[in-house]
Amino acid sequence: MDNYNKSGIVKLRNKTNFKTVDYYLVIPIILLSIIGLFVLQKVLSSGYKDYPANYYRQIVATVVGLLVAVFLCAIDNHFMGIVGKAIYIVSLLLLILVPIDGYSLAYRWGADSWLNLPVIGNFQPSELAKIGIVMVAGEIFEKMNTKEYSLWKGFIAIGVVYAVPLLLILSQPDFGTAMVIVFAFVCMLFVWGVRYRYFVLALSSVIVIVIPLVWTFYLEAYQKDRILSLVFEGSDPRGEYNLVQSKQAIASGGLTGNHTGILTQVPVKESDFIFAAISEHMGFIGTTAVILLSFFFIARSMYVASRASSPSNSYIAVGLTGYFAFHYIENMGMAVGLLPVTGIPLPFISLGGTAMLINFISFGIILNISMSRVRSG
Repeated sequence: MDNYNKSGIVKLRNKTNFKTVDYYLVIPIILLSIIGLFVLQKVLSSGYKDYPANYYRQIVATVVGLLVAVFLCAIDNHFMGIVGKAIYIVSLLLLILVPIDGYSLAYRWGADSWLNLPVIGNFQPSELAKIGIVMVAGEIFEKMNTKEYSLWKGFIAIGVVYAVPLLLILSQPDFGTAMVIVFAFVCMLFVWGVRYRYFVLALSSVIVIVIPLVWTFYLEAYQKDRILSLVFEGSDPRGEYNLVQSKQAIASGGLTGNHTGILTQVPVKESDFIFAAISEHMGFIGTTAVILLSFFFIARSMYVASRASSPSNSYIAVGLTGYFAFHYIENMGMAVGLLPVTGIPLPFISLGGTAMLINFISFGIILNISMSRVRSG
């Protein structure tokens, strides 16, 4: 099918193609979003500032995100390369604006990562950059795979694609988002077929050279304390207090949730520690449901990547799935004290309009890839 009509406007998929929607992807996301709205209503209504306005904004972000995902499904997959480049360029421009726009939420979030955009409001460009990076890098990996690019040319191109936004993100400083981007790159690299000895060599270099440099010259004192507190008790009293409260909230949930009306005070319960709130309000059954739904979504997304209609689609699906996997593992891990606190939200559940919109855009791209697989097969 030709991707363009006579006026030059991109054609959408034929309506009958929506019969190929992968409901094994859709159902977990819908259920996670419903659980998120349910838990956030409980959390925000218990005395949080700006309720119910903040809750209504979350509902709007969820609905808008879902509509954007549907629109992305309707786009012919051959046009997604242009979409990816547009997202990458726009995100770079927005990242450049972050330090010069005069708007900051650093006092609250620890990093100046936000813009205040007309109509949209608070927006975090680094979240959008994650998608653009993966989509552009996916095409480069495919060109390396087909020998259109030599290894040197390909890795130089990928290095530039990653380095520019990463440097801007690290300057904010937003180390958590940078880690997510690097993790997704490693996932894509494995799928592309990097030799294990090269990977081990690179990992050894990171451990011996990069980590000491980052620790000495980049990490703030509070970030070091968060990491040290995992091993040495008392290194981060404030962070340890948050963790103790989180564990108490998780334990108080029991099997079906805490119905006593006496809730544990957990800092940033609506975002960073939303997993503790899930346990508190829905108990072991609720947390188990969230874990299983998250795992099923990740597993299904990897299946889509393994059956993609083109190498670039496969790399993109793996990269986006890597983002989700990192978020799920890190958010749940830090809530129970297994991983350091990084401020990484729980996809489709944590409060945040930007995160919700980006989650649904990523989901829509994976769904587009799944539908293209069925359509081309």
